[in-house]
Amino acid sequence: MIFIGERINTGFADIKQAVQDKDPKPLQEWARKQTAAGATYLDVNLGAISSKPEDMCWMIETVQEAVDTPICIDSNKANILAEAIKVCKAPALINSTTAVAEKLEQVLPIAAEHNASVIGVVMDEAGAPKDANKRVENAGMILACAMEHGIPPEHIFLDPIVMPLKFMQEQAGQILEATNQFKLFSDPPPHVVCGLSNIANGTRHKKLINRIFLAMAIANGMDAAICDVMDTALVNAALTAELVMNKAIYADSYVKK
Repeated sequence: MIFIGERINTGFADIKQAVQDKDPKPLQEWARKQTAAGATYLDVNLGAISSKPEDMCWMIETVQEAVDTPICIDSNKANILAEAIKVCKAPALINSTTAVAEKLEQVLPIAAEHNASVIGVVMDEAGAPKDANKRVENAGMILACAMEHGIPPEHIFLDPIVMPLKFMQEQAGQILEATNQFKLFSDPPPHVVCGLSNIANGTRHKKLINRIFLAMAIANGMDAAICDVMDTALVNAALTAELVMNKAIYADSYVKK
């Protein structure tokens, strides 16, 4: 399972203040905590507080002073991506592009040049699809375009767009169906990722819903999530789901390992 730590994001008050003050401590503290919890990548999100590439670069460099965990550059602005990827010490994950030709042509060359992976959100000019078939169609376009740029399937992360269960309950089944079909595109297949917290947006039992949905998504082929890697029950549920799906060898100590 590829765990992408979600916490270095200016949507959180402490990170927002730290970026505004250029205080490295909160970013480095969360970098160390999430790395210790097993994060594969650390999502770094400048958000709406700045449009300056140098601010994203500062965030990434600050994180890399504390840990060696690869960076997930969370921006859809090509000018920010082009500069931020240059300061990444390890091959980065770009978050993200959409199934819009103009956006693909902005982002994919950057990924290809720097041997980066890229998240492709299956949204097009019409917005987020309402059914599995359209999700699959858009995902296929993203994958084909990426491969034309020399990006192999194993460097592509397809995002089926998770919708809030509380407000769009009928979408959950469509998301899982699309996830299952994404894995049939190629051999090796692309990765499938989601912004997990969206599923429980506005609900009372956020952690429980996140945990159950992730386990079900893993059963349908999802192998990556942008999530709270500090939630031990969530991580353990994901590891167990992968064990049940025969993606890991059983041992009594599998959780600890």
